[in-house]
Amino acid sequence: MNTFVRDLKQVWNRPDDMVTKLIIINVVFFLTMCVLLVLSSFTQLQLLFQEYIYNNITLPASLGEFLYKPWTLITYFFSHSFDDLFHIIFNMLVFYWFGRIFSEFLNGKKLLGLYILGGIAGGVAYLLAYNLLSSLPDNARLIGASASVYAIVVATAALVPDYRIHMLFIGSVKIKYVAAFYIFLSVLGTIGTNVGGNIAHLGGAIAGFIYTKLLQNGTDIGKPFTDLIDKIGAAFTKKPTIKVVHRKAKKTIYAETKASANKKTNVNFSSSSPKQEIIDSILDKISEVGYEKLTKEEKQILFEASKKDK
Repeated sequence: MNTFVRDLKQVWNRPDDMVTKLIIINVVFFLTMCVLLVLSSFTQLQLLFQEYIYNNITLPASLGEFLYKPWTLITYFFSHSFDDLFHIIFNMLVFYWFGRIFSEFLNGKKLLGLYILGGIAGGVAYLLAYNLLSSLPDNARLIGASASVYAIVVATAALVPDYRIHMLFIGSVKIKYVAAFYIFLSVLGTIGTNVGGNIAHLGGAIAGFIYTKLLQNGTDIGKPFTDLIDKIGAAFTKKPTIKVVHRKAKKTIYAETKASANKKTNVNFSSSSPKQEIIDSILDKISEVGYEKLTKEEKQILFEASKKDK
């Protein structure tokens, strides 16, 4: 067990590998829900599982119920059907293939922003469809990352339409045709038994296309989501301890530091300790503009100084 956890941490800590991180989140969430489902069936609490767990992570079609459970607009696209193993397998395979291509040209943070954007767009499309089309039942629920996956498939195809992938029994195919085939299947599905799910797919696909087109014009509409996640993460990240010392007449030193703010601080870290004058100037800078405005080199200086003080 310890070996498994260690291997999982090693995979999770790979730099800029958001594809793997999102797959791990989806799989761990799925396995956790499956274990809870099995335990509830053994203890005759399956109805409790349905009412208090499943109904609070899946997106309800009823607008009235959704208003009481707004978090389900996020949780539903990290969940998958518990009675259909191929649901998560197929979604994660497609996500892996296209997520890797997407990451080749952009980065993991943009992939995360698009994943969330596509899921929200699919959920909104689902809610609109079920509340505007009276012929659809209002007791349905949406679950699965398909809308997010469709967003990534279409966004990648719009970004590099002539990129080729090799498909079994077919050979080399441009991804724009693969994306078109997925969209065609979902359009056909809107007259089948999974109307709401396919409408969510199309909502995610539209979001993916808009994302790429706006990104090519310099606008990243997924950035607000990643910025919010960064802020939440920063709130739970322990900041380094900074030793504050009494200083006299250090304004001149800080003025020189501020004037050269666009230049990197050159420090020989092999020396026994950073000069106190440099540390004082950095502390003055923190009091003026905050810790987050420090350069990487300035933060390293403080880190080295804190080690010497212990």
